[in-house]
Amino acid sequence: MRIALIGATGNVGTKILAEAVTRGHQVTGIARNIGKLTAGDRVTPKQLDMADEQRLAEAFKGHDAAVVSVRHNGNDVQHAFRAAKAAGVKRIVIVGGAASLEAAPGVRLIDTPGFPEAIKVEARPAAEALDRIREEQELEWSFVSPSIVLAPGQRTGKFRLGGEQVLKDEKGDSRISQEDLAVAIIDELEKPRHIRKRFTVGY
Repeated sequence: MRIALIGATGNVGTKILAEAVTRGHQVTGIARNIGKLTAGDRVTPKQLDMADEQRLAEAFKGHDAAVVSVRHNGNDVQHAFRAAKAAGVKRIVIVGGAASLEAAPGVRLIDTPGFPEAIKVEARPAAEALDRIREEQELEWSFVSPSIVLAPGQRTGKFRLGGEQVLKDEKGDSRISQEDLAVAIIDELEKPRHIRKRFTVGY
């Protein structure tokens, strides 16, 4: 596949890039600062801001899918949606956060008592972005939420997929490595299972 990856230099973006390349895909790595990206047989760095929809659409042309892996605070995923439509790219995966997942039926994590105010600053825009994304009926989007604890770790390829509710392991912990989140994202691109749906990944 040819994949356009916005946020290719980020913590999760670098893992998505590595996973895609390992599987033989061609990746256009898009970022505002591409100094960390090395061009290669399967990687084409592209420096631009996703708010520049015209240039983003040009960068998207000829790709099979796009992935958006950026902080949602200040980055409107609608820029990517409009660029994808202009470029004729139907498939797009958005990396979100865990705060919009349900801790109990109908109760989001972000709305539970004691949810840290400092985290809400970044979590609320991502949750609001999901609300807007759900209205999109033209593109074949998927929104992926990691588990509550997302950190660098190992690529095991062994994890569970869920829907709207937080996934927890037998100890009650909700966690996933950045590497395994990347595996789940590339899996979804190769074999779509969540068209116009949100899904979550956890151990």
